[in-house]
Amino acid sequence: MIVDKFPDRIIEIDQKQYLYFGGTAYLGLPTNAKFQELVVQNILNWGTTYGSSRTANIQLSAYDAGETFLASHIGSEKAVTVSSGMLAGKLVIDLMKKKTDCFFHLNDTHNAIQTENSLPIFLDGNLNDRSLNSKPEKITILTDGVPSFETKPADLSFLEKISKSKAITLVVDESHSLGITGKNGSGIYSSIEFPVKRKIMVSSLGKAFGLTGGVIASDSEFINQIKELETFTSAAGMNPAFVQTLSDAKEIYKIQHQKLKDNLRYIDSILIKNNNILFDKNYPLIYLLSNELVEKLKQEKIVIASFRYTKEAEPLNRIVITANHLKEDLDKLVNVLNDFNSRF
Repeated sequence: MIVDKFPDRIIEIDQKQYLYFGGTAYLGLPTNAKFQELVVQNILNWGTTYGSSRTANIQLSAYDAGETFLASHIGSEKAVTVSSGMLAGKLVIDLMKKKTDCFFHLNDTHNAIQTENSLPIFLDGNLNDRSLNSKPEKITILTDGVPSFETKPADLSFLEKISKSKAITLVVDESHSLGITGKNGSGIYSSIEFPVKRKIMVSSLGKAFGLTGGVIASDSEFINQIKELETFTSAAGMNPAFVQTLSDAKEIYKIQHQKLKDNLRYIDSILIKNNNILFDKNYPLIYLLSNELVEKLKQEKIVIASFRYTKEAEPLNRIVITANHLKEDLDKLVNVLNDFNSRF
């Protein structure tokens, strides 16, 4: 389906209007008038792009403003922006390859933080033996903040069981938790208090935060090392108008996050729980386990997110709730879900 304007809560297809519960604009910012005004004002000040290295002799204050906000919001010592979430992940993996004896992954992590020769941390439900032996080594564990097909943050309690001889670095991709979970949408980074030598967060800013770019957050030493990588120094940074907007929009983020929470609580109050759906009142994705239900929604002029991560995979069907959805939208959606579920 091809549409001619940004798909917010309503989209038009073949001159017919549909309710839209897809995309990743969780906070509804791309069409938010006040947010757009900030972006426009910052473009007028900082231009449409700045194609220069971050290490050039001219430094832009926009980066200090945006990155200081992000570090404070996330709860890290320091943060740095880059042009995309994918680049954020690749920069971290490239640096960690020089510091790691063995990579482990907790789940089907996003491609941004995948690396060859990574081992599953769990095998047949048990911790990988290599993580439990007494051999001293540096290990890096990769995980999504909220794994695909899940509605709760990854359970990291297993970290306490890993051998004390292992120096653990934890890398968390928060592209689908930053702006959503935690206080005011701070994500899960600051709440991770398990015994690790270092924790690193990477995230796209093009989801909840509504701006093209990515962020890496960690301790100051690690962020400084990222800034010394040739890939970082030879690439242009995130659009400075967007980085400045991150700081300027901090109050808007709070307001939109509260609207999103209110929408989720409302759904929780009227939705009949059933094995055909996977929903949690603290997370804006509803996974559908019935293809018949997907078709029923379409018949009722409700379009959801449906796509394949790989050519061979089954379609991933999920309903995306945003801060912009109105009560009447949610009523119509839940009425269809409840009507379908009442038959089971």
